[in-house]
Amino acid sequence: MSALPPLACLALAALLLWLQPPRELSALLAVLAWLGICLHAWRQWRAGRSDALRGNGLPVAYASQGGQARTIAERSAAQLRGAGLPAQALALEALDLRQLPQPARLLLVASTYGDGEAPDHAARFERQLLGQHLDLRSLEYAVLGLGDLQYPQFCAFARRLDRRLRELGATPLFDRLEADRADPAVLRRWQQQLGQLAGNALFNDWQAVDYQPWTLSRRQCLNPDSRGAPVFHLQLRPDAAAADWQAGDIAEIGPCQPPERVAGLLARLGLAGEALQDDGHTLAWHLARRQLPDDVRGLLGLSAAQLLEQLPRLPHREYSIASLPGDGHLELLVREMRHPDGRPGLGSGWLCRHAAPGETIDLRVRANPGFRLPADCGPLILIGNGTGLASLRAHLRERARLGRHGHWLLYGERNAAHDRFFAAELEAWQRDGHLARLDLAFSRDQAEPVYVQHLLRKAADELRAWLARGASLLVCGSLQGMGREVDALLHGLLGSAEVERLREAGRYRRDLY
Repeated sequence: MSALPPLACLALAALLLWLQPPRELSALLAVLAWLGICLHAWRQWRAGRSDALRGNGLPVAYASQGGQARTIAERSAAQLRGAGLPAQALALEALDLRQLPQPARLLLVASTYGDGEAPDHAARFERQLLGQHLDLRSLEYAVLGLGDLQYPQFCAFARRLDRRLRELGATPLFDRLEADRADPAVLRRWQQQLGQLAGNALFNDWQAVDYQPWTLSRRQCLNPDSRGAPVFHLQLRPDAAAADWQAGDIAEIGPCQPPERVAGLLARLGLAGEALQDDGHTLAWHLARRQLPDDVRGLLGLSAAQLLEQLPRLPHREYSIASLPGDGHLELLVREMRHPDGRPGLGSGWLCRHAAPGETIDLRVRANPGFRLPADCGPLILIGNGTGLASLRAHLRERARLGRHGHWLLYGERNAAHDRFFAAELEAWQRDGHLARLDLAFSRDQAEPVYVQHLLRKAADELRAWLARGASLLVCGSLQGMGREVDALLHGLLGSAEVERLREAGRYRRDLY
């Protein structure tokens, strides 16, 4: 609220004190002043709500009983604004889906209260949503559910919102995330998705990642002559106790700045990089893990401690794990990305270029429940492209370890001559029956591009037959293009009701980026 209403109240109070009018007139003026303040606050609320709903603004709506969802929504909106994407946090009851522009995007942060109920202030919105028959086919949305696994109706309200929006035709930007007691790993995943919405913008982790030291033991380029960006197969081993994970899990990597950039900053500031800090690490070690500005004038004259307080930490980067603990290494499949000006990407540049074999990598394994599978899930239909093969490979290895064979892999890349990742392994699985079917799409090998979704459309009858036998669908790879087109194709081939049934049964899982 602006300072105008309080100043007006002070002026009115001073005037009444000086004039000392009759009590009835004073009461009337006080009531009028109070109504004026209420009108001003309501207009401000309406203006903020309109800003969030019109133009290119991105509403981040929250349903919060105790304030946690509101805090996360406000942090989310601030992160998006900091990355140049207009965003506004607002309470769910202030959201009118009919006023959203077309097309539109919407982010929802929803707590569950009591026995699976909506927070008090959001209950009316849910009733209206269930009673309305809107056409939301032009809406893209994402849901972050907050709950507590100790309660049987975990994240029930967020699940109902997600289900109803799908029923009305809205398209998920990402699959729903569910955070048990504000699990930091899930919140970091949410932040990662926000960064993708803002064009892979640099952002600060809300909570520091508890990394462990790992050693980069091996790195190999799998497509040295490809016209596409180079893809590297990396192997890492933990420096301390053995780590544990499951197929579908994620490696959170703490990237570092190139050594020459750190040395250049130290030289311009006249500081000694080898100077030890209170935690036993050198100043250069700390700076390698910080966001470094190009203009250092504001940093001149600062001590090492002041410098580290001023510079925010680099955000983590996430990669699908391509191996199992029993393989002896944590393996990654990483494509080297570059900015428009040619500079390597933050995470891929560190892993594929700057970090030398034998060097320490900051890494944390994060469970990814939404892409894990139970042991008795039936045969798998695995669909992916690019480095999405990493997680699919881990699932195939896990099925082999369990003695569950007879799966179907549909995978796409650029050229068969250069981009057939893990070709020998896939062909061996096909020969021994672990892969009952292997369909490969190489988009640049013919005049008209062929993608995995084209192969899936041609095999529609086989797809239905596999699903009738209890198969589960796993999709991993790029969200734009492959991920969305495969989802749209499944809705067309199977019907939306069947896709939702598979999703609710845990037989349709996606890990897209």
